[in-house]
Amino acid sequence: MFHPSHSSPDSSYIHPARRGKHKIFIGMAPGVGKTYKMLEEAHLLKQDGIDVVIGLLETHGRKETAMKATGLEIIPRKAFIHQNIVLQEMDTDAIVQRAPQLVLVDELAHTNVPGSPREKRYQDVEVILAAGIDVYSTVNIQHLESLNDLVARITGVVVRERIPDYLLDEADAVVVIDVTPETLEYRLQEGKIYAPEKIEQSLKNFFQRRNLIALRELALREVADTVEESANTSNLLGQNCNIHERVLVCVSTYPDSVQLLRRGARIANYMNARLYAIFVANPERFLTKKESLHIDMCKGLCREFGGEFLYVKSKNVAKEISQVATDNHITQIIIGESQQPQWKKFLKKSFTQQLIDLIREKNIDLHIISTER
Repeated sequence: MFHPSHSSPDSSYIHPARRGKHKIFIGMAPGVGKTYKMLEEAHLLKQDGIDVVIGLLETHGRKETAMKATGLEIIPRKAFIHQNIVLQEMDTDAIVQRAPQLVLVDELAHTNVPGSPREKRYQDVEVILAAGIDVYSTVNIQHLESLNDLVARITGVVVRERIPDYLLDEADAVVVIDVTPETLEYRLQEGKIYAPEKIEQSLKNFFQRRNLIALRELALREVADTVEESANTSNLLGQNCNIHERVLVCVSTYPDSVQLLRRGARIANYMNARLYAIFVANPERFLTKKESLHIDMCKGLCREFGGEFLYVKSKNVAKEISQVATDNHITQIIIGESQQPQWKKFLKKSFTQQLIDLIREKNIDLHIISTER
């Protein structure tokens, strides 16, 4: 998390020494806790002596959120008259004149009322950043321009208010506020997101379980892509940081390897992951012609699926797979159900148990697939 740098109000307004830094709190849907988390961090920064103000806060009637704002200075909104109705929007000019070190701005995708200096709230945020003021903002994943069509297909809802993708790319920090669909449904039913009369309708429409699962995956993947691109660009210490999912299928001379490869390819495709397959040959044993043809077939199949086939030699299969997984930043390993006779398992640890022990501390998931013998 970045911390706003100290600067005097006058110099920040007239001659900003730098562009402000932008941190975006993003979530899969309303009610995940983006605004609450933003306010929580703001209080901690205020305790550290940072000059923090609220530029625009949308509590949506949520008591916990409103209470969390207590103790933070709020910049009064500016009134606009539209069709004889008085409407209020964020007062960007007042924020720039006040020149705090950090301003909190809710609902980044909001469209301003007609007659406002700028059409969209994110454009107001860009004015604030240009004045050298740091900004914390919130947005939901369905408001991202490039995901608009996909979100409409998933949820059946066409989102009208959108933000351009470059906002995430240019942000100094993007934090996904993640909760499980079950937690979000519970919050909704408890009346912590919408008024009681809207709860049942929401559960049948936007807040359907399948929608929430898909939106959650979108949010996590989008932030992962953004962070990975940033990490690869900076190429810290000459290392290529990669946080995408990577699937490694362990093939053997058993015929079930073909099934494993197909299953691995489906998993990789679903996770938008890179696919690898590995065969560890015993250097002290020659393959039969039938076995060699089988491994060649696995290699060809792996390449058909767009994967990379690794042929290595080692006496210790589990240790070699663990090392290859580490070297290639693997996140998911797929193996077949053990073909080892039961009596051998009593004499020494099974291959599966050896592999589990080796990857235990490496944050790698192990899939054991039951296949036909």
